[in-house]
Amino acid sequence: MIYFFTVLHVLVCFVLIGIVLLQPGKGADLAGAFGGQGSQTAFGPRGTVNVLTKVTAWAAIIFAITSISLTVLIARRGNGTSVLHGLQSAPTQTRSAPATPGKK
Repeated sequence: MIYFFTVLHVLVCFVLIGIVLLQPGKGADLAGAFGGQGSQTAFGPRGTVNVLTKVTAWAAIIFAITSISLTVLIARRGNGTSVLHGLQSAPTQTRSAPATPGKK
């Protein structure tokens, strides 16, 4: 099950990266380059939600679900052991007793 979610997670990552790179910016027209709004609408030139925006939203939801699922599955598989469980501790130095003055 972990392998399935890992493969799905990696595929969704690549899809999400590609879709985000394909989308035009908010001010992608010529007026946006000079600080203008580009349109006289109240909320800017992006009035409708296109297919890329919907696919981005669904890919983000699937990414979050697979992230949480992988975290839960790996935590259950680990049997509650710590990451530092396999490390060996460094040798500790012992302190010697303080010397008493006047004794030789």
